[in-house]
Parts: sequence; C-alpha cells; structure tokens
Amino acid sequence: MSVLTCKQIEVDFDGFRAVAGVDLSLALGEVHFLIGPNGAGKTTLVDAITGLVKYSGSVVKDGVELRGRKVHHIARAGIGRTFQTAAVFENLTVAQNLDIAAGAGRSAWSLLRRRRHLPEGVVDTMDRIGLAAHADTPAGILAHGQKQWLEIGMLLVGDADVLLLDEPIAGMGPDERETTGRLLHDIAADRAVAVVEHDMDFMRAFASRVTVLHAGAVLASGSVEQVAGDARVQEVYLGTTEKETADAATA
Repeated sequence: MSVLTCKQIEVDFDGFRAVAGVDLSLALGEVHFLIGPNGAGKTTLVDAITGLVKYSGSVVKDGVELRGRKVHHIARAGIGRTFQTAAVFENLTVAQNLDIAAGAGRSAWSLLRRRRHLPEGVVDTMDRIGLAAHADTPAGILAHGQKQWLEIGMLLVGDADVLLLDEPIAGMGPDERETTGRLLHDIAADRAVAVVEHDMDFMRAFASRVTVLHAGAVLASGSVEQVAGDARVQEVYLGTTEKETADAATA
C-alpha cells in the first residue's frame, strides 16, 4: 500500500532542471532504493519531498497534498529524513537524544532535564537500533555507524512512517553495513523506507524496489533483477550495454 505518491516533480535552479518530471511511490513493506550517478537528482528529489526546495508537481501522503507546506509541517505529517552526516546532539546521551526526538509538545525544560524513567517507546527504540547498552553514552563518542542508527531511531520515536535516508552506510565497515541493512528491513515492516545510495552491492543485498534516476528523470524502476537487466541502466553505469559487453567478450 502506497503511503507517499509523487507525481511530475520538477525542480529548477536558475534555469537548470535538477529534477525533471519524476513520479515515485513509496509503499509499506518495501526498502525502496533511489540510485543514479552523481547529479542525477536523488538528493534534490528528497529535498523537494521534505520542503527544502520549491518544486512543481504533487506530493501526497495518506491522501493529503504536501506541496507548499512548511518543513516542520511536513515532518509532523510523518515524513522524516536523515542526511549524509548524522544530525545528533553530540553532547547529550543516546537516551536524551531519543527522548528529545520523542518529545514534541513538551517544554524545553522538560526536554532537557534528566528523567527518572524513560518512555516505553524510547526504551524499545534503543533496543531496536542496537543501542540499548549505550543509553548513557554521549552521542559524540559513538562509532560512525552507531550515530547513523541513533539518527534513524530519532525518526522512529518521532512517529515518522516515511523515512528518507541519504546514504546511510557511507563510511561504514562490512559488519555495520550488514546491521544497517537488517535494520532497514525491520523498520520497513510497518513503514515506508527510501534509501539514496551509491553502493550497488548494498542495494542488491537489501533493496525491495529500485528507482534509477539519470539527468533528473526516472530511467528505470522495478525489482533489483528488472533494473539490473535494463540496457539503459547498464549504459549509464557501465558505459556499455549488455549486448556490447557480450560481443566484446566473444570477439
């Protein structure tokens, strides 16, 4: 079931069309990868959905049009995003970061003071993202991958049901990448997850669906197998088609 539908999204920067008529649907139960060369429009598309850049077209979540709404209104509608550099409060603990993210509507004083008991949702999320043992650890001394998991956890406790993650495994080692992939599939059980990514091995291992962008437009969309077998995708990524590669091998 689609929870977010984008239709004919276009973004122009001083006459340069960064996103050119993109249609995209994000559904519960899928880890939907957005891939493409540098400059393909992936992050700009996410910026448009989250209200950071102006665009034409339509973004509808749960039947509600979001185009023209403020960034914080879009976030309150349940759309959360991460950036390539984790945006966490480094001087606060893991538990405090999550408690603040879960505390919409509470006063600034109640958000910052140490509480004797954490909300059940915060405790459950720490366990879900693998940081229960680090509840009292300042976020600034976490490993790189742990900071990314914490930022994802902050979206979860904030009740985001559409997660847009920008290169979540950048700088991670093999074990962290594997853990992140499993976490994304766990989250996608009851949320829509989109991942902007360059790492093709990670995409092949964990994508449910793939949309390929090139020059701001959708080049192909479908399963990993469908996209990998598309001659246009092969040409964009490899500079050659499958047939040309086979012909060269037999020449």
